[in-house]
Amino acid sequence: MEYIRVQSIEDPLFKQLHDLMKEVFPPEEVLEFSLWKEPLEDPGIYVYVAVHEEKVVGITEYRYYYQWNIAMTDFTIVSRPGLGLGRFLASNRLKHLNELAKANGKELFGMFAEIYDPYQKENFDFGGVVTMNPFVRREVLSHMGYKRLNFPYVHPSWENDGACVSGLDLCFLPVEESLNEIDAQLVVDFLTTYYSALSNKPVEWVEMVNSLKEKKTIPLLEL
Repeated sequence: MEYIRVQSIEDPLFKQLHDLMKEVFPPEEVLEFSLWKEPLEDPGIYVYVAVHEEKVVGITEYRYYYQWNIAMTDFTIVSRPGLGLGRFLASNRLKHLNELAKANGKELFGMFAEIYDPYQKENFDFGGVVTMNPFVRREVLSHMGYKRLNFPYVHPSWENDGACVSGLDLCFLPVEESLNEIDAQLVVDFLTTYYSALSNKPVEWVEMVNSLKEKKTIPLLEL
C-alpha cells in the first residue's frame, strides 16, 4: 500500500478521491470538484491517499498550524475492511505531523477533529460503506484518545450557502493524555481561522463562537 500526496485536480488520483468522498459523505460536506484546485495547491493543506492495487481505498486530509503547534484532521475515509487502512492512514499522518512539529522546534500539542455524533442525529448516510458507520468511527476515535469539547457544536456548510451543520462534536486529541481542559481562546482562534474561507457563516455559528469568547477554558470530556 502506498501513501501518496495529491496536490492537483489534474492528478488522476483526485477523481478517484472525489468520487469516494461523494460516495461516503453527505453533499454539504463535499466541496465541488473545481473548488478543490486552491486547497490542493495550498502548501499547508495535506491531502493523502492510500493506494492499493492502483485504486484509492483511503483518504486523509489534515493541516498543521505552526503558530499554535496543533493539527486539524479535516476528514478520514476508510473504504474497505481487512486492509488495516485506519491504522495505515493514522500512523502515516501522525509520523508526518510529528516531523512538522519537530521542524517547528516543538512536540505536537494535539489535534482537532469534527466527529459525527449518531446519538444526536440518526439519519447519517454513508453510502453503505460499513467502515464509515458513525457509531464505529466514534468508538475508534475514542480508542485513539480523542476527547469531546464540552459545548454544543455546529459548523458552516462547505457549500457556503449559510446553512448550519449540526450533529457533530468538536473533539481534541491531546498528546498529554492527562489534559482535561483546553484554552478557550485557542479554540476561538482555530475555528475563525479554519472557517475563514467561507464568507457565508450561519448565525448559529457566529453565536457559538461569541459564547466561546466569554470562556477561559473548555473541559475535555470522554466520547
